[in-house]
Amino acid sequence: MDPRLSVTLRVALALLGGYAFAWGFIASGMTALHAAGMEFHDAQGLASLLGFLLFLCVFLWTFAARSLLRVGVVLVGGGALLIVAASSLQSALVR
Repeated sequence: MDPRLSVTLRVALALLGGYAFAWGFIASGMTALHAAGMEFHDAQGLASLLGFLLFLCVFLWTFAARSLLRVGVVLVGGGALLIVAASSLQSALVR
């Protein structure tokens, strides 16, 4: 693979995939913490702080990993699963 294309794909995965993964983590973490009894704004703050640290780790891991396909599957697939889990838990809490 062309090195320029590889770097471009890694940057795109780091930014977009990392954002989706962190967003799913924050949404599911915030929902789970609120369901466990924590105040909404406290859960939101804690999940956001942890999500920022997770985004930083995922961003760095994207450039350190050997397999670009594995990075894409983990970030996009994991982000989608976390978002679906958060949405399902939110729906269950509203009922």
